[in-house]
Amino acid sequence: MAFFMKQMMADKLKNMGTGSGDDESKGGSDGKETPQSKGMSREEFEEYQRQLVEEKIQRDKDFAMKKAERANLRVQLRDKYRLPESAQDDATMQMAGGEVYLPEELAKMVEEDEEQEEANDSLLGKIQNLDLDFESIKSKAQTTITEVKQAAEEKCALM
Repeated sequence: MAFFMKQMMADKLKNMGTGSGDDESKGGSDGKETPQSKGMSREEFEEYQRQLVEEKIQRDKDFAMKKAERANLRVQLRDKYRLPESAQDDATMQMAGGEVYLPEELAKMVEEDEEQEEANDSLLGKIQNLDLDFESIKSKAQTTITEVKQAAEEKCALM
């Protein structure tokens, strides 16, 4: 315990003595971090550096996957609205590798829109979307039939 206290106090006194931030003591001669500057052993420092690299690789993978998901969404919207395809989005999805998923909420929205579009494309859907007055159509049809009958009666002596 006394050794520990002595070392802590010595470190504090060393830091107070100079008063000019010793940047060179924290890094090597070329400004890079060293195990001594971090207060670690060489093995601990190497493990620390390895973890930093692994975390960076994982962040890059996650970023690429998010970009691919956004590209996938743009592709889905282009398909939905029949817009021209983008080679950049296709390349982004291929760079991510693996399966690129569309978020559930967006997939539901796209499916609902497709179902609506299919319903509207059917004959019944088209008829329902038309703003027709069936009574006026019926009356027009009846007047046309009566006109045809009258014209036929005038031309035909037997009727």
